[in-house]
Amino acid sequence: MKDQPVGDPTRDGAVDELDKGSRSQSREVEVLDSHVEYPGRVVHLEIERIRLPNGEECSLEIVRHQGAAAVLPVDANGRVLLVRQYRHATGGWLLEVPAGKLDAGESPEVCALRELEEETGFKAGRLEPMGWIWTTPGFCDERIWLFRATQLEVGEQALERDEVLSLETLPLTEAVEMALQGGIPDSKTICALLRAVALDTTSADTSDPALGSPEDRNSPEYRSSAEDR
Repeated sequence: MKDQPVGDPTRDGAVDELDKGSRSQSREVEVLDSHVEYPGRVVHLEIERIRLPNGEECSLEIVRHQGAAAVLPVDANGRVLLVRQYRHATGGWLLEVPAGKLDAGESPEVCALRELEEETGFKAGRLEPMGWIWTTPGFCDERIWLFRATQLEVGEQALERDEVLSLETLPLTEAVEMALQGGIPDSKTICALLRAVALDTTSADTSDPALGSPEDRNSPEYRSSAEDR
C-alpha cells in the first residue's frame, strides 16, 4: 500500500458522530502547547503539553496516524481467508485479517475493499461494517474500521514491495478458537473474528419468528406492546 502524508483523521464527516463522546469527555482538558517532533511518512510524533481535569500538567508523546481498515473475508463455505505476514516490528510472522492504512481522502469502506483485493487477490460482493477500535490509545490516535467481506470472487493481487505474506484459509470456528487460546495475538484480527461471531448471533436472535421481523420491531406499535409486556 502506498504511503500517504499523515493528515486530519476525520474524513468527510465519517467519524463526526463517533467523536462526539470523546470530545464531550475531553472538554476539561486544556492543550497548553503542541508541536510535531517527527513528521514521518506513516505517522507523526507530536508532543503536547496539557492540563488534565485534575489540574495537573504533563507532556505527552502522541503518535498521529491516518487511520486504517481491516476486513475479514468469509467464503461460501464459512471459511475465513487470512494472511500470514512478516511484521518486522514484532520480530516475526503474524496471522492477520487483510488491512491497511487509509489513503488521503479515502473512506474506510473503499480502503477495506482495496486492501482485500491487493493482499488476497479476491473481491467482495458484500461488505458489512463491524464498527471500529482504538489500537493503542495510550499513545496513538490510530483507529481501525472493521468489516466482513462475503460473496468473494477472484480479482487481482497487487502486493507492495514491503508486503511479504501468504494466504491461509480455515473454518471461522477454528480461527475464533485460535484467537481465544492465544494462537492469534493480533488485536484487530481478534476483534474482527469475535465481532463477526457476534454479528451472526445477533442476526440469528433477531430472526426469531416469535419476535417478529426487524421492521415490525421498529414500529411504534411493537415498541408500545413490548413496554406493556
